[in-house]
Amino acid sequence: MNDKSIIELFRIRDEQAIAELKLKYDRLCCHIAGNILSRREDIEECINSAYYDIWNRIPPDEPDDLKTYLCRIVKNKAIDRLKYNTAAKRDSQLSVSLDELAECIPDRRDDNISAQELAASISRFLRTQDERHRKIFVRRYWYGDSLSKIAEYFGMNEKTVATYLFRTRKKLKEFLKKEGFEHE
Repeated sequence: MNDKSIIELFRIRDEQAIAELKLKYDRLCCHIAGNILSRREDIEECINSAYYDIWNRIPPDEPDDLKTYLCRIVKNKAIDRLKYNTAAKRDSQLSVSLDELAECIPDRRDDNISAQELAASISRFLRTQDERHRKIFVRRYWYGDSLSKIAEYFGMNEKTVATYLFRTRKKLKEFLKKEGFEHE
């Protein structure tokens, strides 16, 4: 079933919408949540919570891209769960990747920064990158994949992946400065 049909099922409040969403995207959701959380129970709870949120959000929300919409919700739920589980401990792979990204993205606590504008700028930047660099960046910072998993996926050395990411973050920081986003 295509995404528009699934969204229509949500709009008419047909419970089959959840089953279709789960059938189509459950593996992707498990991958995203699994890269952030380690316990199976937490992953399942996070995904079920995301499905529940989508049920409550559509309508009134009308996402243009159901897959991205769902992935964002799952990722945010998993991050919230990780924060809850670890409280002061900061030893997860996701914490490392988010710390890396924090070096080049301005602090959102600055009232002058709109999340939508920042996201649009990052998307514009990624469209300027070659396909391999863009995919490596997305695998690391969107899906939360480890360096070793990315290296295996692309048939590369881990150090090469780390170098690609370092250079891409450096370019992103410069791009964001040109876009008017000051860091520091």
